Amino acid sequence: MGIEDRLIEDVGLRRGVSNLTPEHIEKTVNAVISGETGARLKAYAETCMRCGLCAEACHFSQSHPSDPSYTPAGKVHQTMGVLLKTGGKVSPDFIYGMAQLAYTECNLCRRCVHYCPIGVDTGYIMSTVRRICHRLGVTPQYIQDTAHSHSATFNQMWVKDDEWTDSLMWQEDEAREEFPGLRIPLDKEGADIYYSVIAPEPKFRTQLIYQAAAIMHAAGVDWTMPSEPGWDNSDMCMFTGDFEMMARLKRKHFESAQKLKVKRIVMGECGHAFRSVYDMGNRALGWKMHPVPVVHAVEFYWQLIQEGKIKLAKKYPGPVTIQDPCNIVRGRGLENKLREVTSFLIDGDIIEMHPNKEHNFCCAAGGGVINTGPPFKNVRVEGNAIKAKQLAATAEKGVKTVITPCHNCHGGLHDIIHHHKLGMELKFLSDIIYECMVKPEA
Repeated sequence: MGIEDRLIEDVGLRRGVSNLTPEHIEKTVNAVISGETGARLKAYAETCMRCGLCAEACHFSQSHPSDPSYTPAGKVHQTMGVLLKTGGKVSPDFIYGMAQLAYTECNLCRRCVHYCPIGVDTGYIMSTVRRICHRLGVTPQYIQDTAHSHSATFNQMWVKDDEWTDSLMWQEDEAREEFPGLRIPLDKEGADIYYSVIAPEPKFRTQLIYQAAAIMHAAGVDWTMPSEPGWDNSDMCMFTGDFEMMARLKRKHFESAQKLKVKRIVMGECGHAFRSVYDMGNRALGWKMHPVPVVHAVEFYWQLIQEGKIKLAKKYPGPVTIQDPCNIVRGRGLENKLREVTSFLIDGDIIEMHPNKEHNFCCAAGGGVINTGPPFKNVRVEGNAIKAKQLAATAEKGVKTVITPCHNCHGGLHDIIHHHKLGMELKFLSDIIYECMVKPEA
């Protein structure tokens, strides 16, 4: 089987291919390959041995063990392999299938790189495929709408400027009923911490802003949040292949922090956003390093604990298991600090999924896949039966809570847990810290 046997109708993909001609496709494909890639892509294309070891790495492949078209090598063979072999002489219908595969059947988790004996980076190849799709105007409708929001508002949820500050003031008012001295400082120059979040937080997860403010207050942190655009650290343009807009977003984020003369950026519990700022932002802009140091929430909480700034009134009942987000574990090496923070908070055992840490399976929501929307929900849920087995194995040992320090992991695991009726709940670290910490008295 191949992607042509499992096509799903998507209005964005269909509208995009309706505007294509073979000549335009060929010109665009070759413009990207000759102008935006180089020895790296050529080396990967010429050295893949089709050995099949990458099949063991991919959750899609492991969840469809009888279908080699789901393997990382199979995905490359059906997409970039064809483009290179034909010199870009392919049909609009081919582009439709290629786009569906690239955006919905590869999470860019890069687990396969760990299994490839010669280090072929399928994530890079599929990102290049998405780049070609973007330049052809062929992207799934839901994720493209999110990219449009980034372009228009510099956040992914169409949050207007006054709505953003209203949300912060609302959460400050709510929190001050519990902590009368609490403030959510806006535009404070010279603060130690610039705290940034992803747009779903002010849109429908405002409790996470409340919790972060409570933690900062209890820990006595010198912090601020920006009132102007740049506050959203997320980046669906990175996943659609709109690298120009990705660079604009990251410039806005860094310049917002620089304007306030902060010492470092602390990012909330989101994996892809951390990758976009920490790993992609400076390089997209041609900067050698970040102009402002960048820290993920896991590392920040770990630092607060080491400094004795988080004190507990109680511990959260275990046992629990941990979801290792790809972009802060494989991409940043925070697996041990994540476990140290969890151990500090939990009364009971950590029952590990197997495999775990840098070898853990992706949640199947990352890489923008969850943002391709309802048409492709079953693709990712059924494409991660292996994760359901991992979770079920811990549930059999008494685990009811999954520690999940990433928004996309929350979304992906929620759907898997619901679909497979596993009866488990998901918790951010901030959920547990807020619930268990000593609350400052009025």
